[in-house]
Amino acid sequence: MQQVEVRFKINPKKYSFLSDFDLKKGDNVIVETALGQSYGVVEDVSSQIDDTREMKKVIRKATEQDAQKHTENMEKEKYAILKAKEMAEALKLDINVVNAEYSFDGSKLLIDFIAEDRVDFRDLVKGLASTLHTRIELHQVGVRDQARMVGGIGICGRECCCAAYLKDFEKVSIKMAKYQNLSLNPTKISGSCGRLMCCLAYEDPFYSEVYAKMPKINSEVKTPDGVGTVVYQDMLKEKVSVKFTQEDGSSTIKDYDLDALSKKPADKKDNVATQNDKKKQGKKGENQPK
Repeated sequence: MQQVEVRFKINPKKYSFLSDFDLKKGDNVIVETALGQSYGVVEDVSSQIDDTREMKKVIRKATEQDAQKHTENMEKEKYAILKAKEMAEALKLDINVVNAEYSFDGSKLLIDFIAEDRVDFRDLVKGLASTLHTRIELHQVGVRDQARMVGGIGICGRECCCAAYLKDFEKVSIKMAKYQNLSLNPTKISGSCGRLMCCLAYEDPFYSEVYAKMPKINSEVKTPDGVGTVVYQDMLKEKVSVKFTQEDGSSTIKDYDLDALSKKPADKKDNVATQNDKKKQGKKGENQPK
């Protein structure tokens, strides 16, 4: 028995199944899913089997007839998208139909759409069911899901991460862009979906770790050459640029590794003032009634 990872249509996420057949990467298979029987492709094969309690079995290896039926289903899906858009427009529903997927046997059709608010699509379901003669399910998705389905090229010049390999969407925040010293211009840090780029979350663990060690801009640090002011941070090289101001008003800037820096020690006057404040607080505590 094998454990195989199967991918469906344009979704890069892989799902685990058990197989009694001798399968290899690239084989097409028929499996049971929540949509019903589905046509997928084997991405990975392993002889080591995980917990099998929630794992379904591969029904069979796909035949040439199965491949032909899968192609026919894909053509029917294109027609279903057109009909759904036409009916939605006729019913004046403010939705954007982005994808349609038939179960392998054609007994069910799942249609994905985007909408800003909740939509009453009962009339749309009835109209589609009477036209397409199958069971209809409508599923509201987000703009990131749409980008995954449509695909495209990111500003880096490579295929969008969501369409290439990302299994799930992680939470992405503007703080991640700040840690990476990126421009906060939305056009610079947004993907084709209009949301913050997924790669910000992918790189965040490294930048968060370095940011925690990095002295802040305009803070004073002690260097081998004396005390100076931080004017630039290089997160990737883990270096900072420090500015030294001379008595005559001139200044110089030098680069240092983080390991060569330490925080500026507090002045003696500040230390004395802090100790006096602690003594005063201690006396007040002694005078408090018990």
